[in-house]
Amino acid sequence: MSLSVKRIDALCPKLGPLLYLSGLQYFLVQILVGFRFQPRYSLANNTISDLGNTSCGIFNNRPICSPLHAVMNVSFIILGIAMIAGSMLLYHRFKQSRTVMLGFSLFAAGGIGAIIVGLFPENTVSAFHGIGAALPFLVGNAGIVLLGVSLNLPKPLRIYTFLTGLIALAALGVYASSHYLGLGEGGIERVVAYPQTVWMIVMGTYFVGHSQRPPQKSLVS
Repeated sequence: MSLSVKRIDALCPKLGPLLYLSGLQYFLVQILVGFRFQPRYSLANNTISDLGNTSCGIFNNRPICSPLHAVMNVSFIILGIAMIAGSMLLYHRFKQSRTVMLGFSLFAAGGIGAIIVGLFPENTVSAFHGIGAALPFLVGNAGIVLLGVSLNLPKPLRIYTFLTGLIALAALGVYASSHYLGLGEGGIERVVAYPQTVWMIVMGTYFVGHSQRPPQKSLVS
């Protein structure tokens, strides 16, 4: 597998960054699916998973009907694949330390969770959906924190990476305690979920323009 990743990276050094950059589709699809949602979709009161709910009716005391739910669930799966494959390729480029390997591995595990969320919408097998959501929310964000202290990046990017994971994990604690800070359930969930996807896009954009390999040195060994 290592040889295959090495060969792919050599043939297309921008593939890993482009996979990360493809996270843009996740936001664009939410806008598209949200326009068709009935009743009107609320960023504060509706969760992201409501967009992938496959039935029309009352769910968690909310009226939900998402005619384009299949599009949203495919988007979850595509995002997860991009997180996994992009992390494999970028880790190969940043093969610097065990901490870097762990950080990318945890973020890739978050991608597995996104795929599970797409395969098991919230109204189907709730246990699988919950596990799927927990992987990016907890494990994926923890991976970003580790990458923030281990990747050999310009200082502003290192700080941004570390704070992205830290803020999302703090928001997860608030979300899990059902204290939504006036943002609503959907609003606080987005504080947990969106920073990592935005980080993914930012990193993809950066590495598209910096496709050369970084110096083989890490801040944490």
